Amino acid sequence: MFSYFKFPNGPEVISAPIFGTKAVTILALFPVGSRYEKQKENGISHFIEHMTFKGTKSRPTNLEIARDLNSLGAEFNAYTSKDHTGWWIKVEAGKLEKALEVLQDILFHPLFNPKEVEKEKGVILEEIKMYEDNPLLYIVHFFENTLYGEHPLGRMVIGTEKNIRKINRKELLLFRKKFYTPSRLLLVFAGQVKKEEIFSLAKKYFSQFRSSFSDKINFRKFIPKKIKPKINILTREIKQVHFALGFPSYAYFHPKLEALELLSIILGGNMSSRLFSEIRVKRGLAYYIKSDLNCYQDTGNFAIFAGVDKETLREALRVISQELEKIKKFGPKDEEIKRAKDYYQGIFYLNLEDSESLADWYGKIRLLTRKFLTPEEKIAKIKKVSCQDIISVSREILQRKKINLALIGPLEKFQLSFKDF
Repeated sequence: MFSYFKFPNGPEVISAPIFGTKAVTILALFPVGSRYEKQKENGISHFIEHMTFKGTKSRPTNLEIARDLNSLGAEFNAYTSKDHTGWWIKVEAGKLEKALEVLQDILFHPLFNPKEVEKEKGVILEEIKMYEDNPLLYIVHFFENTLYGEHPLGRMVIGTEKNIRKINRKELLLFRKKFYTPSRLLLVFAGQVKKEEIFSLAKKYFSQFRSSFSDKINFRKFIPKKIKPKINILTREIKQVHFALGFPSYAYFHPKLEALELLSIILGGNMSSRLFSEIRVKRGLAYYIKSDLNCYQDTGNFAIFAGVDKETLREALRVISQELEKIKKFGPKDEEIKRAKDYYQGIFYLNLEDSESLADWYGKIRLLTRKFLTPEEKIAKIKKVSCQDIISVSREILQRKKINLALIGPLEKFQLSFKDF
């Protein structure tokens, strides 16, 4: 069972034990990401994440940070999303304190060396090219840009080339001072942990920092009512058309979220799903086809992703549209619901056997919803979903008046309208 504590200066601590493992994952989270940035700042959260590994007061170079963590046999990395940023270190339990000291150092003592700032711009610009050159990666952003438009959720987390070239050290430090404060920090320890030891170590390394509790943040809520049907095409000279067809959906902790999760599994969540069977197995139109959900604090989206030949694009879209109409009209079969629930539970618990995944589970829920939810409570919610719940959700979410379609591929002068499917 997890344990929770909050220090007077703000940091929150969660301890989540796993029996039978020798590993511990430490995850540090801040509720800041690209949706908190102004347009001219887009990419700054991701830039700051990069710079924390470029040197600290006691470890002036990236090499010294890497050597200290490598000497522990640790796995480590960081990531930036639209609504949060995380740093994690996975290490043998006996080396926990040293790993925690390094984590504290990179979070609260980064140098932001001016020369390193300029060099890192080149690294990030290459990262932008990597995403733009890979349609499997870029279609996710392109779809959300189609769906959310000029809202911050429609921007790339990594930023734009123009912004990255202009961002300077002063702007990085001002943004960091505003958002990356102890009052906004959540630490999660998962694996071979004892709560008394965890709280003692967290106190030693994180309770001494002063913090402001009056931070003003740039958070624009998204209003789904503004969504209109849209087709967005990005022409690229590649051999496949990659597309995402989707709809606005639910935020974290929405009471209908579990029904939508099961609907997603039934439609395109695995190799026995309806879309996989119809599109790949029966018709051979695609190598990959899947459905997926993405949730935020105030909204979310449901989308179907696939890669097909240009000549069979309309057929694939028609088949998908037919399957969406079928599930709305007739609902899923009882055996489909049972399989979806069993699949969800199996994958869910298998993932949580890993300390990194368990830390992510407890951390994101607490950080983004200010609530707690155990894995057992989540599965109980899944088990309660009825056939009528799924039908109701399908009719609410899968509405043609809210449909958005993003496509990347060799589509110059290609004409496509919603009447085609």
